[in-house]
Amino acid sequence: MRFIHSADWQIGKVFKQFGVKEEALRQARLGAVERLGQLARTHGVAHVLVAGDVYDSEAPNPITLREPIERIKLFPDIQWHLLPGNHDPHRPEGIWDRLAKLGLPGHVHLHLSPVVVPLGDGAFLMPAPLCRKTEYDDVTMWMDSAPTPAGAVRIGLAHGSIVNFGQEGEASNPIDPARPSRAGLDYLALGDWHRTMQVGPCVWYSGTPEPDRAGRQEAGTALLVDIAGAGAPPAVTPLATGTYRWITRSERVADVEAGADLDQRLRAEPDLAHTIVRLKLEGALSIAAAADLQRRLVDLEAAAFHLEVDQTELVVRPTEADLEMIDFDGVLARAADRLKGTCDDPAQSPDRRRHAKEALVDLFVRVASKNGKEAA
Repeated sequence: MRFIHSADWQIGKVFKQFGVKEEALRQARLGAVERLGQLARTHGVAHVLVAGDVYDSEAPNPITLREPIERIKLFPDIQWHLLPGNHDPHRPEGIWDRLAKLGLPGHVHLHLSPVVVPLGDGAFLMPAPLCRKTEYDDVTMWMDSAPTPAGAVRIGLAHGSIVNFGQEGEASNPIDPARPSRAGLDYLALGDWHRTMQVGPCVWYSGTPEPDRAGRQEAGTALLVDIAGAGAPPAVTPLATGTYRWITRSERVADVEAGADLDQRLRAEPDLAHTIVRLKLEGALSIAAAADLQRRLVDLEAAAFHLEVDQTELVVRPTEADLEMIDFDGVLARAADRLKGTCDDPAQSPDRRRHAKEALVDLFVRVASKNGKEAA
């Protein structure tokens, strides 16, 4: 039995913080659905299992409701299995009833009840849909007694958090990590955790096919799963599905050379134009080095899809050479001294110190530029 395991499409997700670039990220999530279909064809897969959170909310507008289905219609040779998650639980007259009323094609299967579903080739699917955002009981428990023929390949499909797995899941819906052994499952396909991760011999989170948050999954992924037969260990292969990468980096910079090295390493990232970068900087720089770093960051912001920089732990400490550069008439030097005092004063608010640092660097850049023109 071969299939693709995906989850957490969250179609309709909002990215307001990206301004005019929001639409590109929204469209990328729909593009990921098409890539899943293309990958299914490439790898000879008949079934794509989506372990919850197909949509980002319970009340998408009519266009958003139809968008993933229209992409799925492009692949009538693939069977698509959609499960309600905590973002889109199955409630009476809710999103899934709206979807069913559209008149879906026969290769789109909505799993709205915990019943055994034959997949062919001796395999059976056991879905565990969520009917509320938060369930306090393990919705996979029914699988323990779910009947299938002898020698059948048993596949569970669920959305939730493995018991004692941590707090990073989207909801508290508990799933017993021992469920495969209790229910005789050959594979348990999970959604909710936005990272590709194995949490048991045959228990996997697929991660999301298009990342949506810094500090989680860097690149979109789905899983190609091969099961030779009942009781055989699954062979799991990650498949790349995403358009955009989300990377988080923490860096210490102390001089111009460190800033240049950081610049070079970020530019070496694959496909920077489709990368969202969250950068945290710390260290102490001269004004000249800080000015050079700021110039590089502006260039990087233009090169990347999006660059977000946290400089709260980056300190500017003027050197004698810095102050000599500013001190061409004495007035600006006194201003620089006051700004330096604010930067170094722990009694000042973080915002005030940050503004003083930015003003000090700006002053240096303006004076250096003026001096350069005069020299010319």
